Amino acid sequence: MKRGSFGVEKNVNLRTIRTLLFLGFLAGAMLFASQLGAQNLTLEGQTGGFLTPTAYVVYSSKGQIFSHPSVSFHFVSASSVIGNVETFSVTEGFANRAEIGYTRSVHQEGNSTAFSSLWNFDGMNVFHGKVVLLNDGQGGAWVPGIAVGGLVRTNDKFVTGALDQEFAALRGVTIPAKGYTNGDVYAVLTKTWIKPPVPFLFNFGVKFTNAEIYGLGGQSTRFMGRLFGGLGIPVPLSHGIFAVPSFGFTQEPPQVKNLGAILVGGAAHIPTTLDYAVRVTQKDNPHFAFDVGVGQVAGIIGQTPVMVGGTVVGLLPVDLQAKHLVGIGLSYRY
Repeated sequence: MKRGSFGVEKNVNLRTIRTLLFLGFLAGAMLFASQLGAQNLTLEGQTGGFLTPTAYVVYSSKGQIFSHPSVSFHFVSASSVIGNVETFSVTEGFANRAEIGYTRSVHQEGNSTAFSSLWNFDGMNVFHGKVVLLNDGQGGAWVPGIAVGGLVRTNDKFVTGALDQEFAALRGVTIPAKGYTNGDVYAVLTKTWIKPPVPFLFNFGVKFTNAEIYGLGGQSTRFMGRLFGGLGIPVPLSHGIFAVPSFGFTQEPPQVKNLGAILVGGAAHIPTTLDYAVRVTQKDNPHFAFDVGVGQVAGIIGQTPVMVGGTVVGLLPVDLQAKHLVGIGLSYRY
């Protein structure tokens, strides 16, 4: 594996975050009614925020079993090390109680000569499903929606698969990078409140996963529980168009399979993934949603030794330069 020097870690662009939040508060609201979010798909194709699923599904018209399909495109810029990611998703809802869908995640390699080889792969497949156990407001105004779901990622070669290949090369063996299968199983509750004094959308859940950073970080060392959630503050715009400032978080598994072998101390520091986004959409019978946001993923996750002639001559920070990512998303329900 080729190792090179790293630039100084860049700070999160707080001015950009503040600007997005300020414009969002001036512009409007997200999820003004429970069905408002039902056409919006996450980065992995589920209904929800930019990253995290909600307890809603793709909206089906009254008296209809099948929804019109919802399609989406997302782009995340992480070209410094990880590389750029685009996702293309299609999801079908069933009677406002369930949904299934597929996402193709497409990837372009980053610019780092040191570590971008860990992400030198085309992408992966994501299959997902969700069932609503309790609709938002069913049985009382303050009763949240509750849903359970899961997803499976296939042919995930990022980081773990790449290191399998590189470790074999050090032994003089040439093998293809292994495509791993990983997944999530989750339960989530979501509450949309549209009454004074403060309208809000609250989302909170727990998932059990063996994937790191939605599969982009490879395999975690074990299947484990992690928390996720988010909050949006609705402020209506005009002419039936709304926008939202929102915040979301996802806890990540603490370690990545194979990664500890190249880090001093054998352990990585993987922080909680954060996202700050603004969404623009319709209030009634929504058909589109547009998201723009800033993601905070990972900066320096550890140190790796510098070897010269078999001797360690120094330590280099392993900087993923992914603490200031910019992403956009567009969803449309036919």
